[in-house]
Amino acid sequence: MDKIIDLHIHTNKSDGALSPREVVEEAIKNRVSAIAIADHDTIDAYSDELFDYAEANNIILVPAVEISTKTKKCGIHVLGYNFDLNDQNFREKLEKLRNARHDYLYGVSEKLEELGYKVNVSELDKIEAVTKAHISLDVISNKENEEILMKNFGHIPNKGEFIETVMNEGCPAYVKKVTITPSEAADLIRSAGGKAVLAHPVAYSYEDGLTEDDILELVKDMKVDAIEGNYLYVDRNDMMHDDTDKWNTFAKNNNLISTIGSDFHNKDGLRPEIGFRNTNFTISREEISSILSYLSNNE
Repeated sequence: MDKIIDLHIHTNKSDGALSPREVVEEAIKNRVSAIAIADHDTIDAYSDELFDYAEANNIILVPAVEISTKTKKCGIHVLGYNFDLNDQNFREKLEKLRNARHDYLYGVSEKLEELGYKVNVSELDKIEAVTKAHISLDVISNKENEEILMKNFGHIPNKGEFIETVMNEGCPAYVKKVTITPSEAADLIRSAGGKAVLAHPVAYSYEDGLTEDDILELVKDMKVDAIEGNYLYVDRNDMMHDDTDKWNTFAKNNNLISTIGSDFHNKDGLRPEIGFRNTNFTISREEISSILSYLSNNE
């Protein structure tokens, strides 16, 4: 049995479907040896009980977070690994970013309602780290929105299509969210003793038209420790793209480690599940050892 790791998983502490314990249970079932829960702007998934449960089942649990940032061109996600979970400054900064999400919720909901969409704001506001994905899913799954969605799209869109068409910059329900730059996020992660990683560069290529030169400029500005090169991207048309060779070559050419993550949120039958168990994607034991060794080295 090949050794498997998955260092980008979401729980219901942000926009995932499973609880932190359920994520570990899924990792056990899928025979994953090391995981990282990287919720959006929150580390609330982590507890002593969760670490004990993972350890009892021979699973390495790596502290992680995914911080939402913004550049002039597009939104960028920055992954942090193996930081001090008790760093007070780090926790306070994440709390401010999380609160900004709720201000965003109210602003974007107002615009969506002006466009004729029904938004369940009171329920969404109960989600601590509410995201665009939560809001989009609420809109497209609401039967009251079926008629206007069919009118505007010709079909019921998936959440990614709705976000890219209605909520992103330049779209009718765009609202600027208080955020930080990728460089500031990387500095924040390092200040807490962690490693900063550029999340899924493949996504910025497909969604935002960023070139390899754009990504190179970004990683140099951020002084990242690694990029998430081992990532299978699913586009708005539900097509999966495996550009891992391209991004692993990019990492190698720029002396960067290439990490691996499924970006698991839920079992939707399209995207990779925890440990990539529903795909044929694997990396070597040597690569896995190199990634884990690098992320655990705080020098």
